[in-house]
Amino acid sequence: MQNIAPDTRPRYRERLSPSLWLLATVALAGPMVSLIFIPLGSATFALIIGAAVSALLVIALVAAAPLVSVEEGILRAGRAHIACQHLGDPVALTGEEARRARGPGLPARGWHMIRGGIEGIVVVPNLDVDDPVNAWTISTRTPDRLAAAIRHARN
Repeated sequence: MQNIAPDTRPRYRERLSPSLWLLATVALAGPMVSLIFIPLGSATFALIIGAAVSALLVIALVAAAPLVSVEEGILRAGRAHIACQHLGDPVALTGEEARRARGPGLPARGWHMIRGGIEGIVVVPNLDVDDPVNAWTISTRTPDRLAAAIRHARN
């Protein structure tokens, strides 16, 4: 008899990390901190402190970035999660449609995880009648893959 283990790999997993421009901008805090510490000690000490501040800020931004995943029939977006069986057919949007979905088309009773610098959006209706949230709007760099993973998890 063959023992077939269930597939527990995530169907979809994405960290919504900040853009390179934002990371570069935050890293510029290091030279500014170095300028503050130059009068207090040597230039080498000031450069070490500045580099440490830059590194810590970049690491903090990347570590704090939310995670979007679909695994074991559950959609997780940041700290929120919902069973995919309660979700309707997801809609993957890019370009002008995504801009409209993030702005005037944003459902007032929806749950939103929108990140600047990430163009794609997936809008998923919530079919659970006991839940006051009627839709989930999630930023993603690969909206087609996230929508496909939600559809697959619903089956």
